[in-house]
Amino acid sequence: MTERARTDVTAPGPGNGRPAAHPGLTAAEVAERTARGEVNDVPVRSSRSTADIVRANVFTRFNAIIGVLFAIILVVGPIQDGLFGFVIVANTGIGIVQELRAKRTLDNLAVIGEARPTVRRDGVAAQIPTSAVVLSDVLELGPGDKVIVDGEVLEADGLEVDESLLTGEADPVLKKPGDPMMSGSFVVAGGGAFTATKVGREAYAAQLAEEASRFTLVHSELRSGISLILKYVTWMMIPTALGLVFSHLLTLGLPGDEAIRRMVAGIVPMIPEGLVLLTSVAFAIGVVRLGRKQCLVQELPAIEGLARVDVVCLDKTGTLTEGGMDVRELRPQNGAERSRTEGVLAALGTADPRPNASLQAVIDAYPAPADGTWDCTASLPFSSARKYSGARLTDPDGTHTTWLLGAPDVLLPPGDQALAETDALNAQGLRVLLLAATDRALDDPRVTEAVRPTALVVLEQRLRPEASATLRYFADQDVQAKVISGDNAVSVGAVAAELGLPGAADPVDARTLPADPDAMAAALAEGTVFGRVTPRQKRDMVAALQSHGHNVAMTGDGVNDVLALKDADIGVSMGAGSEATRAVAQIVLLNNSFATLPSVVAEGRRVIGNITRVATLFLTKTVYSVLLAILVSCWQIPYPYLPRHLTLLSTLTIGIPAFFLALAPNTERARPHFVRRVMRYAIPSGLITGAAAFTTYLLARSYYTGPGSLPAETSAATLTLFLTALWVLAIIARPYTWWRIALVLAMALGFLIVLTTPWLQRFFDLRLVGTTLPWTAVAIAAIASAALEFTWRWVARRFPA
Repeated sequence: MTERARTDVTAPGPGNGRPAAHPGLTAAEVAERTARGEVNDVPVRSSRSTADIVRANVFTRFNAIIGVLFAIILVVGPIQDGLFGFVIVANTGIGIVQELRAKRTLDNLAVIGEARPTVRRDGVAAQIPTSAVVLSDVLELGPGDKVIVDGEVLEADGLEVDESLLTGEADPVLKKPGDPMMSGSFVVAGGGAFTATKVGREAYAAQLAEEASRFTLVHSELRSGISLILKYVTWMMIPTALGLVFSHLLTLGLPGDEAIRRMVAGIVPMIPEGLVLLTSVAFAIGVVRLGRKQCLVQELPAIEGLARVDVVCLDKTGTLTEGGMDVRELRPQNGAERSRTEGVLAALGTADPRPNASLQAVIDAYPAPADGTWDCTASLPFSSARKYSGARLTDPDGTHTTWLLGAPDVLLPPGDQALAETDALNAQGLRVLLLAATDRALDDPRVTEAVRPTALVVLEQRLRPEASATLRYFADQDVQAKVISGDNAVSVGAVAAELGLPGAADPVDARTLPADPDAMAAALAEGTVFGRVTPRQKRDMVAALQSHGHNVAMTGDGVNDVLALKDADIGVSMGAGSEATRAVAQIVLLNNSFATLPSVVAEGRRVIGNITRVATLFLTKTVYSVLLAILVSCWQIPYPYLPRHLTLLSTLTIGIPAFFLALAPNTERARPHFVRRVMRYAIPSGLITGAAAFTTYLLARSYYTGPGSLPAETSAATLTLFLTALWVLAIIARPYTWWRIALVLAMALGFLIVLTTPWLQRFFDLRLVGTTLPWTAVAIAAIASAALEFTWRWVARRFPA
């Protein structure tokens, strides 16, 4: 956002020839209020504190469980059975570092995208940081500006304020001097100034804003599903732990320390503690990656949310087209003189101190003459609800006339000959404004009736060069694009057609849409381009699509988009858009590039797809751990593994691979029902893996005899468990690339090194005895791997996602 130039507000105001009546505070008064603490010290938006991040990663329920088990192992020993504790420390450290990186990215981008209100001080208007506003400051307002503090209106020039974000009422409120202003509202039309009466945490919306813009890691299907899974795992742990302890102590008569170690070995692998952490890390890295592309993600789940979107509603202006426009042609009507028409347009431009993009193009083409031969006695700023602006002008001859500039199809009756000319221009993708005269006053409710067309102002819009490729991307990804604009439907359709949007040849005038939500949803399903859409209709259209099960994203940059942005599943705002749109959007494209959206979608799909993959790994381990604990208790035999064995297996078949797989590229479309899709593979995989390991363990118990046979039995069972779990990893790593194959082979090589290195054999208490049982263990693992292949294919056919 470029900083507005400093302006001397004691000079004659635009179009009225009068000095500003409220010059604002002096520097001494500002310093005095700052010293008293009467400043707008609102909480920093968009990120948690460092202490919150550390606390959230360290003090978790699962870290507490692991910490207790680790402490028990430290007491009963040996230390190699407590390796799982160090893994938790490492993972927690990674989570903290990545979230701190995400925090730094968010904070830096929030500063870049932060609105800078215009404040009058010492008779000079300048933009300052929001936090620098003090009590009694005079703040200027224009269309799209957000009211950042509570106050009282001092000046109003057709000032209309939308308070829907606070009151839920969508109709704009006309403000007059003396009326209250509430923080959190925003200007939809006109301009003015107000004085701050409440700042900082005393302002009406300060607490709401603090809560709404807080850095979040929850409220997503992904994390909710993981939390649900972990809740059930927690409940299974308690009876399993008791069963293992009593079985080893009372039935088998093992020493207390040995029984405790076997119990810990059975409990630790049941906890998919790394899954929650890995999800947080994946989200955090996503924020950092998008931050490098000047994309501010104000809520982390928005990355996931946009990846689940199946309908994107696009506002034409500022999204498909650039904000600026150029006057291409002026077509006088009914014999009007060109020179007089150009004078009227120049006067209209001078009359509006805060012109929109269309009027700015007129101002650039027809600058005001230096002699000031036209006088403005009243003005009406543009409103997206009215579709026109106006002014009461006195021409050099002393004639008083009301002039309107706006949409021809709004100002003219149906069938007027100028409308046919307008439609022909709109069909070429050009935007057309009508300049019309009337004898009625500006505040007359029938001011648009019986106007006299004077000229058609033909504007040429600047297409965004990246828009066409972005629309093709969404089409390739089965995401419907709906162009929803307040402009003429034919003109919008021509622009969309030039960008190659399917269905753009049949634009729909939104004034013909039914009000019933179901009927509107049906019309939206058939159409692609909609013109003459009011702000309320945009909101209704989003709701209609949502009522039919669609996940809807809305993009926009103007105040007329705010209501729809707020109600959409994901709101996307341009960084150069109005402050109001940036405030309600979950994603802000600070570089104003529509082409950034595919990056956000791709990042979300990477997170969702990869977490689904690694979740299957983690939960397969949970299932086979539960199965082994149950089978051991039923057979009344010692638990086959020590904690060090399962730490080794988890590291090689889950921990290290999951980290790489979670950060790998993934373009798979996001699909709902995360828990069901994960468990349909994790449950059979865990059952097959656990059954194979237990089978080898039983065979080893009958093959090896003697008092020292348990280590040999454990080693054979560990070999089967590793090979089968490695095959699960090999299935999940598909489709193969060179680095995925290398990853699986590296994990196999790591286990082979442990089996063949003497000091690692002693450290992990792993030593294969003989050749019969080791090869039997390999054969059982091969049979289990074949069963896994069959089961995964059967599940894919029988229970498709």
